[in-house]
Amino acid sequence: QVQLVESGGGLVQAGGSLRLSCAASGRTLSINTMGWFRQAPGKEREFVAGIAWSRVLTVYADSVKGRFTISRDNAKNTVYLQMNSLKPEDTAMYYCATSSRSWIAQEGHEYAYWGQGTQVTVSS
Repeated sequence: QVQLVESGGGLVQAGGSLRLSCAASGRTLSINTMGWFRQAPGKEREFVAGIAWSRVLTVYADSVKGRFTISRDNAKNTVYLQMNSLKPEDTAMYYCATSSRSWIAQEGHEYAYWGQGTQVTVSS
């Protein structure tokens, strides 16, 4: 089992920034790819960004490219999501997830473990 705890969410004005963190514990040796997803009220969960174990390979949703940056510290088993130039449409519950896959999947079913989520609200 892997336990994930997200932090860093909050209320921010449009154009502002937030940095999300997600710390993993438990069977961390099983973790390969780490990703961030989000779900807004009334909408389906969507992939935001993912990062491979190597930290070199990253994938972003088109909607966040150029604004969000995913990174990870393998020694701390922690993944981060730096979110800049936030927009009201970025408002959602943000979840981190881990996968044993070596590729960065954008489908949620490829991720075995999920955190409880952290709320991000962007006011206009």
